[in-house]
Amino acid sequence: MTNKNLICDLETGICGVTGNDELEIIDWNQPRKKIDLYYVTDPICSHCWALEPTLRRFMKQYGHYFNFKTVMGGLLEKWHGGPVDPANGIHGPADVAGHWREVGKHYRMPIDGSLMIDNPVQSSFPPSRVYKIIQKHHGEEKAFEYLRRAREALFLFNKNIGEESVLVEIVNEMGLEGEVIVKEADEQTGHDLLNEDFVLTRKLGARGFPTIIMVNEENKGVKIVGGRPIEYYVDGLTQVLGEDPTPKQQPALSDLLKEEKLLFSKEIEVMYDVEKSDINNFIDKELSPNSYQVKEILEELYLTTTTK
Repeated sequence: MTNKNLICDLETGICGVTGNDELEIIDWNQPRKKIDLYYVTDPICSHCWALEPTLRRFMKQYGHYFNFKTVMGGLLEKWHGGPVDPANGIHGPADVAGHWREVGKHYRMPIDGSLMIDNPVQSSFPPSRVYKIIQKHHGEEKAFEYLRRAREALFLFNKNIGEESVLVEIVNEMGLEGEVIVKEADEQTGHDLLNEDFVLTRKLGARGFPTIIMVNEENKGVKIVGGRPIEYYVDGLTQVLGEDPTPKQQPALSDLLKEEKLLFSKEIEVMYDVEKSDINNFIDKELSPNSYQVKEILEELYLTTTTK
C-alpha cells in the first residue's frame, strides 16, 4: 500500500494530498468577547433557581460571546414588623414557604420551603457576602459553583444558608477553606464588596430578580427581567452583537453531570431538548450504569454522580 504522505508534488511543493485551493483563508480566532453579560441575582431568589436550566444552556452554548458577571442584588436585608413584599402577599417568612413551593412546582425545579416556617433565613446578605469573597479570591467560575451549592442546600435540603455553620460546610465541601472565607465575608471587606454590587445593581437599573443585561462596546444593550425561554436570551444576544451568534454543541451528559454533580430532570430536558416522557431512555443511552444515581424529591427526578 502506497503511503500518500510521502508523495511530493514538484509543481505545488506539497508532500501529501493536494487540495483544489492554492490559497485558502482560515480564521482560527474565537469570537472576541465584546459583550458584557450581567446576571443580577440573589442566593434565596426562587425564580433565579427556576431559571437555572435555561441559563446553563445559554452559557454552555453561547458563553464564548460574552463576559459573564454575576451581581448580588440584595433581596432580603432583614425581616421587620411590616410587609416585606405585600404585592406578592409576603408579610413574613412563613408566607415565603408557599410561594417557593408554587414556583418550584410550576417550573419543575423543586423547592421544599418548609425551612421558612421552621427556621427561616433572616437575611440573604451573609451568603451574598460569601459569594463576593469566593469571587475575589477564586474567580467567577468557582463563585458561581458556590451559588449553585448554596441554592441546593436551601431549596432542596432545607439548610439555613443565613447561618455561618451552614455556609462553612458548603464552602468546605467545595474544597475551599470555609471558616476563613466565611470569617472574611463578615468583615469590612465582605460588606464593601457587597455594597459595590448594590451600587452596580442600581446603575444597571435592575429592580427585580433575575435580571440579565447584555451590553456591547457601544454601551448599548438589552435587559431581560424574569425567567424567560432561551430564545429570549439568544434574541437579546443577537441584538447586541448585530449578527446571529453560532451556538456551540451541548456538552455530553456525562461531562455535564461530572461538572455539576446534581442535575434535575428539567435541567436535562432543557439542555438536550428531551421530552419528559423520554428522559429515562435518554439517561440510559447517555450514561454508563454505575456512573450515577437516580433520586426523587417532590415528585421530580434528579441525578447525582457516583464518581469523584
